[in-house]
Amino acid sequence: MDIAAFARLSPTTLAEVVTRDRVMDPGIRPLWSPMERLAGPAYPVACPAGDNLMLHVAIHRAPAGSVLVCAAGDSNWAMAGGNVCAYAQQRGIAGFVVDGLVRDLAETRERRFPVFARGVIPIPGVRKTPGLIDVPVVCGGVTVAPGDVVVADEEGIVVLPKAHAEAILAQALQRADKDAKTTLADWVKAHKTRIDELTRSLGI
Repeated sequence: MDIAAFARLSPTTLAEVVTRDRVMDPGIRPLWSPMERLAGPAYPVACPAGDNLMLHVAIHRAPAGSVLVCAAGDSNWAMAGGNVCAYAQQRGIAGFVVDGLVRDLAETRERRFPVFARGVIPIPGVRKTPGLIDVPVVCGGVTVAPGDVVVADEEGIVVLPKAHAEAILAQALQRADKDAKTTLADWVKAHKTRIDELTRSLGI
């Protein structure tokens, strides 16, 4: 699978050809900017409330190029900090998508490691309780399975099921090509026609 091909497409374009349930809650966002688009195969984990053990395990187990997708049990504790992000980056992990909070943002920003999360809190989680690792989890309202393709930037986060990712990519590339060939004048003409038809049909 050519991840670079997915990285060339914005989540905006991909969202045009997938269903709403493949797009994460907009509360999960890039925590520093400008951040390059993040793309890679998902390595999912789920942590119980207040505990970040499974994310710590994942940084040692996930293959290089993976996007660690973490379903946190709550938003009262940090799932990862500066050393966790630094080591993940050293191992070649592409980035984190966390349905929860992180800490040590200044360190992560300085290293330019991509982290998408709901926010920042200085309180660390504990590491005591097993959770889920490398199995499907729900993150940001989206079911994410191992190997699903994650594409994330300031526009949002889209998750493409592994089995259909190549077909979705082909559809999205066609859409992008069509958009690139459409001038603003052409778009405005077609848009006005559609809006006029809608307003007539609705009696506006």
